[in-house]
Amino acid sequence: MHAVVLKEHGNLDQIAYAEVPVPEPGLDEVLVEVKAAALNRLDLWVVEGWRGLNLNFPHVLGSDGAGVVSRVGANIEGIQPGDRVAINPTLSCGSCRFCRGGRDNLCADFAVFGEHVPGFYAQYQTVPWRNLLPLPDSVSFERAAAGSLVYVTAWHSLITVGGFKAGEDILIIGAGGGVNSACIDIARFAGARKIFVVGSSEEKLKLAREQGADVLINRHEVAWDKAVFQATGRQGVDIVVDNVGQATFPSSLRALRRGGRLLTVGNSSGPELKLDNRYIFGKHLSILGSTMGPWQDYTNVMNLVFEGLLNPVIDTVFPLSEGLDALRRLEASDFAGKLVLRP
Repeated sequence: MHAVVLKEHGNLDQIAYAEVPVPEPGLDEVLVEVKAAALNRLDLWVVEGWRGLNLNFPHVLGSDGAGVVSRVGANIEGIQPGDRVAINPTLSCGSCRFCRGGRDNLCADFAVFGEHVPGFYAQYQTVPWRNLLPLPDSVSFERAAAGSLVYVTAWHSLITVGGFKAGEDILIIGAGGGVNSACIDIARFAGARKIFVVGSSEEKLKLAREQGADVLINRHEVAWDKAVFQATGRQGVDIVVDNVGQATFPSSLRALRRGGRLLTVGNSSGPELKLDNRYIFGKHLSILGSTMGPWQDYTNVMNLVFEGLLNPVIDTVFPLSEGLDALRRLEASDFAGKLVLRP
């Protein structure tokens, strides 16, 4: 079969469109014919690599997939070849106290397709049966793949961890990216009073407005923390979603109202933070960390996607053979919405 693979850590010059063996499903696995796979910023981090990430090369990238069951393992009942499925992008042991308690994203053996194990930039991939979610005929494979990782990440951080409630104001740092777009969509669905979005271009801010954002701030034109403070009557917002980290954390704290919550879901500008602790204790602020989400959050949010109540935005669909071109678009941040591969 064909796949988009990483030959070794480095840069995108190490990406190849290559022939690799079709994987064999285990007793409790299914073989899925992949019909759509979505890109994530995570792909670029995997390409670069980090200490402790030990992969078998060539490594198939891609955390988000949807497709059709091709074969089933000997122990599986109730799943048939031909079934349309969406795929939970995360793996866990299923038996530890976190997994038994419905918090499988805290499992010590937690893993992500495309990051720790082979992913979905391929014509076929094996998947544990418990990772499958039936995909209605009315929902496209592209839509299911585009929603997967970013929507479960956004739902878990905003709703499960952050406790976002109707009538609250929210500030989302960044426009156009997958998790941020999902946060806008979920905040609108959950009844936000006002959704503030900081973006780097008018095109991305336009997309944010189309998704339901109320107040758009171009970070190249104003000091956005001051702009948020002024727009809220010098009160600040209830929640800030920040996946940038190093470059934005101080401003995110300043933009919060008393008793507000800062949700940190990534660190695209760097992991090391320098904070003025007076903002934290003086304003009674909470900093909440979150990544990915458990199975229950995945099913909750994806069923809302299937029902059309949440709407992943797709920028471009590429054939699998143009996977490197899609990754270069991702690297250049030249997109507004999800980039999707179609094997």
